[in-house]
Amino acid sequence: LIVADFINWAIDQRIPVGPGRGSGAGSLAAYAMRITNIDPIPYGLIFERFLNPERVSMPDFDIDFCQDRRGEVIDYVRQKYGGAPNVAQIITFGSMKAKGAIRDVGRALDIPFSEVDRIAKLIPDALKMTIDKAIDEEPRIADAANKDPRIAELIKVAQTLEGLARHTSTHAAGIVVSPKPMVEYLPTCKGKDGETLTQYPMKYTELTGLIKFDFLGLKTLTVIDYALKHIKSDIGTDLDINTLPMDDIKTFEILCSGDALGIFQLESSGMRELLVKMAPEQFSDLIALVALYRPGPLDSGMVDDFVETKHGRATANYPLPQLKPVLEETYGVIVYQEQVMKIANILANYSLGDADILRRAMGKKIAEVMDEEKVKFMKGAIKNEIDEKKAEVVFDLMAKFAGYGFNKSHSAAYALICYQTAYLKAHYPAQFMAALLSCDMNNTDKVVLYINDCREHSLEVLPPDINESMIDFSVRNDQIRFGLAAVKNVGKAALQSIIEEREEGGTYKSLEDFCNRVDSRKVNSRVIESLIKSGSFDSVGCKRSQLMAIVDQAMDKAKAVQRDKQSGQLSLFALSPATDTTDKSAIILPDIPEWDERLRLTQEKETVGFYITGHPLDEDLHEIKTITDTDIAGLAEFGEDQPVRIGGLIRSCKQLKSKKGDPMAFITIEDLLNAVEVIVFPNTFAECYSLLSSTETIIIQGTVQNDERGPKIIAESLELLPDARVTHTESIKIQMNSEKISRKRMESLKQILYQYHGNCPLLLTMHFPGQGEVDIEILKDLTVRPCREFTEATEQILGYKALSFKKKTITSKRKKRWGQARPS
Repeated sequence: LIVADFINWAIDQRIPVGPGRGSGAGSLAAYAMRITNIDPIPYGLIFERFLNPERVSMPDFDIDFCQDRRGEVIDYVRQKYGGAPNVAQIITFGSMKAKGAIRDVGRALDIPFSEVDRIAKLIPDALKMTIDKAIDEEPRIADAANKDPRIAELIKVAQTLEGLARHTSTHAAGIVVSPKPMVEYLPTCKGKDGETLTQYPMKYTELTGLIKFDFLGLKTLTVIDYALKHIKSDIGTDLDINTLPMDDIKTFEILCSGDALGIFQLESSGMRELLVKMAPEQFSDLIALVALYRPGPLDSGMVDDFVETKHGRATANYPLPQLKPVLEETYGVIVYQEQVMKIANILANYSLGDADILRRAMGKKIAEVMDEEKVKFMKGAIKNEIDEKKAEVVFDLMAKFAGYGFNKSHSAAYALICYQTAYLKAHYPAQFMAALLSCDMNNTDKVVLYINDCREHSLEVLPPDINESMIDFSVRNDQIRFGLAAVKNVGKAALQSIIEEREEGGTYKSLEDFCNRVDSRKVNSRVIESLIKSGSFDSVGCKRSQLMAIVDQAMDKAKAVQRDKQSGQLSLFALSPATDTTDKSAIILPDIPEWDERLRLTQEKETVGFYITGHPLDEDLHEIKTITDTDIAGLAEFGEDQPVRIGGLIRSCKQLKSKKGDPMAFITIEDLLNAVEVIVFPNTFAECYSLLSSTETIIIQGTVQNDERGPKIIAESLELLPDARVTHTESIKIQMNSEKISRKRMESLKQILYQYHGNCPLLLTMHFPGQGEVDIEILKDLTVRPCREFTEATEQILGYKALSFKKKTITSKRKKRWGQARPS
């Protein structure tokens, strides 16, 4: 009843609430009380998976709320159920990790920071790393301790403290409510924001018998809420997300195509690949999809069985006819935990409560309980006149797949959110993508992906604009406009001041007008410079370079104007309306050139985190493709130690020394969409160190290494694009059309070939429409230099794509993976 109360309050306050989470979605009572929003009957969800007489621990409801407004629901519960004395959030303890322990102890022992930092940096960056493990893996730690007694003491004390609680924080979701003051059940304390916290962590708080509720913030609910608001404001449609048709053709079309970027639970590359293979046609397919895309089912081969049977390329196998009603919806494959329970119920007369005990034992591989349950199962099956051998086969089948089985109630609830987001993307793409961009505004990688997805769907994304942008991304006439909150150094107070003044006083006519009108205490010169660099002032009709040159002057004048207003004084020119001709004090823009494209794009990335009006690689993209094997995203398809050549820009470079003391580097290379780490070992470093600070396009040749974080590249060579074009082009083919060629063009081509003489072989082909092609032999010594200038000059005469390039095959220099220098 408490859960129903705060959920219904949230719904009445238009706070987005998830359709359900976990086994609670199997409760019809919860659905009737609006705790969940998915009817368990049509989907065969089982109440006993949530609650049954045999269950030892009490179940609870985990509730998803919009992440922006989750706090409002917690405040409501706190006020409704006794205030701070009776409602508490749950404490968590942060422990001292290896590096943190070294740094904390070093500070307490008053050891110079540089020495402590040196030791801390020797500890490898790995999960569950301890000081003992670090000493085993990095001998220089022990060497430092042997040479310096202070370091020895530092390490000894840190080892003693490692793992102890270092600080407290608040659990992300847990809330407990007590009928009497909380202190009568457990000790409490105050959190950093004054909220009441239990002094027991989650495990021990539950042992007191208090009811725990999990209030989870789900970003996707916020995305849906934003999208619905955009649809209402831009189109005028008041869409009810809870009454969508569940058989919408357009929705399933985008799912079957794998066009799932931004769709809840489905946007990973692996999931999109599975979407295409499975081709979901109904909502039950989506429920199965959510359940199947996990390591266990993927590794077991059951996903392939499901897909092959669904498409009729294999036949569903039912060991017993009684299993068909249970397994038909999943094409003969045991996908859900509830299916295990139903099989035990049908074949062996288990109550659903007893079946849940069997399901848990199978899922956790508890041998002793499984042995007991097998005897019980066989006895019940034989009583139902089922062949003993077949019953044993079914039990073994259940035991095999129970470990992979997923909670269908949870899967159904989350599949509903999948469907809702897919529906929005299919029918309201601009509004949906604007909502996604707003919610992931601080995640540069996600924003870049979403913007490129918009471009692929012909959705225009307009740059930030001081007169058009809102705080978040907005939509007008199906065009998405950048939000000003995406611009770095522009805080909330500044944004509110800018937009409130614009709504009250109209559009900003110039930088000077802007500075005079906004509150200079909130909108300082740093804010304005960031807005200029991001292109937010482009609409006032001035060059960015000019605006940057007058920022200080405009701010000084604005402060004087605002000071006069506050003191009640008026300047001479304020006695009459200011115009272009009467405002003699207007700031004169300097006559200076605009920033070049490279600087403009660099400034955009500095202030927004990515390029807006273009990309430095745009003009190089065609050349890059002629000599590389893949873009960065394609590296996922490359095998271990496979040679590769890629192109991009150096985003970052970290230089360090190998164990032998030789310089090496870790660099990050990015292309239009993605980035990859490149390791430059000492031998390669010695040949290319001068390029590591370059802002120009780099071509890297090396071999692929794969680990749990994805592919990396071991570099063998780095070259600037013009040099790489010469190094890696094997031959060039010029294609001419006989109907478009003339003596004049041939003479011009001849001059170009001699002007760009080089070492790259050339093949000339003449195309005769309707008759085929003829290769024209050229003197063997007529070779060219495969540079951009040659390409542009030739295409100017013969047309775009008159040339094709054959790249050289990569031969890796690396003979083995062992023996490489290890970084220090």
